[in-house]
Order: sequence, then structure tokens, then C-alpha cells
Amino acid sequence: MKKQLSVLLLALCTAAFGQNTTTLFKNATIIDGTGSAPRQADLLITGQRITAVGKNLKATGAREVDLRGKTLIPSLICAHAHIGTLKGTTSTAENYTRENVLRHLKKYSDYGVGAILVMGTDRPLIFEGLRDSTEAGLLPGARLFSAGYGFNTPDPQPASWMNLLQRPEKPEDVPAMMEKVAAVKPTVIKVWVDDHGGGQKMKPEIYKAIIAEAHRRNIRVAAHLFYAEDARALVDAGVDIIAHSIRDKEVDTDLLTKMKQKKVVYIPTLSLDQYQIAYAGTPAWISDPFFTSSLEPGVLEMVTDKGYQEKVRNSPEYPRNVEAARIALINLKKVYDTGIIVALGTDSGAFPIRTQGFTEHLEMELMVKAGLSPLQALTVSTRNAAGALHIGQDYGTLEKGKKADFIVLNANPAENITNTRNIGAIWKDGNEVSRGPLSR
Repeated sequence: MKKQLSVLLLALCTAAFGQNTTTLFKNATIIDGTGSAPRQADLLITGQRITAVGKNLKATGAREVDLRGKTLIPSLICAHAHIGTLKGTTSTAENYTRENVLRHLKKYSDYGVGAILVMGTDRPLIFEGLRDSTEAGLLPGARLFSAGYGFNTPDPQPASWMNLLQRPEKPEDVPAMMEKVAAVKPTVIKVWVDDHGGGQKMKPEIYKAIIAEAHRRNIRVAAHLFYAEDARALVDAGVDIIAHSIRDKEVDTDLLTKMKQKKVVYIPTLSLDQYQIAYAGTPAWISDPFFTSSLEPGVLEMVTDKGYQEKVRNSPEYPRNVEAARIALINLKKVYDTGIIVALGTDSGAFPIRTQGFTEHLEMELMVKAGLSPLQALTVSTRNAAGALHIGQDYGTLEKGKKADFIVLNANPAENITNTRNIGAIWKDGNEVSRGPLSR
């Protein structure tokens, strides 16, 4: 019944948008997300989809929009995010309401992020139609994809926002837990493996059982990790996605070769490591309205407080975090140059300092700092991220037949990656839905 209702609503929504509406964007610089160089071209959309990309396009009866001096890029896709639990300076289960989830999805959309994959911290609320409605474009904001309830180590007192995670004590516990998670049809299964800086690690026999049970159900597995040797063991066990950078040491040729051979996707989350150290001082972005507009209430005051900055700077973990951020940049370049698929992911929304929307743009800047070209960073953040979510048939590139989800920029990011922050408009399903976060 719910599925029939969703289909009916989709039909009504499509009719309301005007399925036969045709818009022709003229004279744009187009970065299509495929890795091809920017080119001057026109883009034609009919209804919700792109129907042509090329020079000197004509379409009888189409509404024409002159984009001379503007650049079109596909909407960004974040393959590692969190929503719903963040509010103000807190991250709790109590914050997880329909209103808060939709607020976060709208924020991502305002920043040009058209889809996100929530990595294992969702709650039952979204599986009662909300997730499916966002995927279908029936609700405003980014499209929501979910890893359901992730797998972590046993913990008698987990944080409230992580209290629905599956916590097997032995391999025999895994099948029943996997059945429960599989029932909500996750895009991937998330597994936390590392020791979180000195805590309990997941035992190899546990994560091997998780990977085996997920694969038996044709579900891929994404691993939260830190250490190179854990990555090596997980790749040998069949993990599909490495959901954070390897940060304890530089990756060696053997591991890189295995990752490429097994087609492992690498999500570096460089911004996570940057946020761990940035507020020891005053980061360059601290007064940028594009940044401050993304913050939850109270967070700017928190991170600019001298006491907070001293706490970060004097933390016993600070030297380790500085080194981890440095190694993460080196390893991203090595991974990318090996030909391993890299996809945009940030871990934004997990904690107040990992602000939603701005972080995805910061992540691309850090990719360029690591040695990727702006065009490579854009491809990682569009086509590659769509591939990581298995939604590349509809999203991630500006090509004929794809959904008309894109960003109109006032400057060319191939010349300077921070030009992705100069947003003129956001389009979704062939409709303008936002003028960016600074227009609110």
C-alpha cells in the first residue's frame, strides 16, 4: 500500500513539475563529471532529464536561459555522511526527528549536494517512507541513501545516537543481526573496525562473518578504519569500500595492488582529519559566510572560544591527529595514482564541527591540496561518488538521459576549486530549487 501511494505521489509530483517543460541553457561552460575537459556548450532538459548536450542546440518552444560566463557541474554526491542526530552543539538520538532530517537534507541541497549516503547511524523513522520519498524526489533537499544500522564492537553504554548499532560478540551472532539490517534494504553495510585511538577493535572473525553474510545477500560492506594493516586484512576478507583514509602510515605497493585488483572504493574523508586539528588555531574559513551559514547554532561560538582552542591544541591526541592529516593527503594521492576509484565522502553531520554542506566543498579543496587537479576532484565528487552509491545510471554526470541535477556556478572551478562555493543556482529534477546557502 505504501509503495502504491509513493508511485501515485510521484506521478502527481511529475505532473505538477510539468513533464513536457523544456529548458535550453545556452553558452555555458560545462564540466560534465566524466573527467573530460570543460567545454563551451548548451544543455537541453525536458521534464526531469537531460535530453541533449552540445553546441548550437535548438528546441522549438523551449525556455532559453543564457549562461554566458557561468559554469555547470553535476550536483555533488557525498558517499559518507550523517543526518538527523545533529542539532546545535549536540548529537543525540533525541534530535532525530522528521523535521530535523528534512532540515539537514535541505541544507545539503542548498550547498549543491544532491545525494548523500548515511553511514550506519539512521533510525527507524526514515524507513517508513521518508527515505524512499527523498530518492524519488518527492521531498525537498538531497536524496537520502542509507547504510541502515551499522555493526560495531560490544559497548554496554553506547552514545544515544549510536545505540541502534549491531554489536555482535561472536560470529554466530551475525546472521540474525544481518537479517534485521537487510530488512531495511541498505545501500551498503557499515562496519566499525578500528580502535578509535586506543579502544576495543573488532575481531577479524567478526568482520569476516559480517562481510560473508552481507555478500550472501548481495549487499556491499564499507569499513570505518584507521590502520593500514586493518585495511590489508579487510581487503583480503572482501571489503568493498574503505570509508576513511588510511592514516597511520603510507600505503605500500602490495596493498595498493590488492585494492585495485579487488575494485575497492576509497573514501578519504580528509576534512574529518582537518577538523580534528584546525581549531587549535584560526582556520582560513572561519569568517567566510559560506562556512558560517552551514553551522548549527552555537557552533561558531564554541570553536572560536579560546578555551576550546587551547583544549584542542593541548590534547594528547593532537600530535597524532596532525600526523594523521598529513598521511591522509599522501595516501589519497597514492591511491588515486594507482587507479583505485576514489569517491567523495566527508563524515559530515556526525558531530557539530563536521558541518553539513560546507564540508563537501572543503573536502574538494583538500583533494587538490593532496595533488589532484580540480577537474579530478570534481569527477571524484560526482561520477565516482554516484558509482559508489550504484546510482550512476541517473546521477553524477551531465549526459543525455541523466537526471537534470546540477549546479550553476558563477566562476569556473577547473581554474580554482574554491569556485564551487560561488553558487548561482541549484537544479534538481529539471527545476531550480535553490540559489545557494547565502540566499536564505
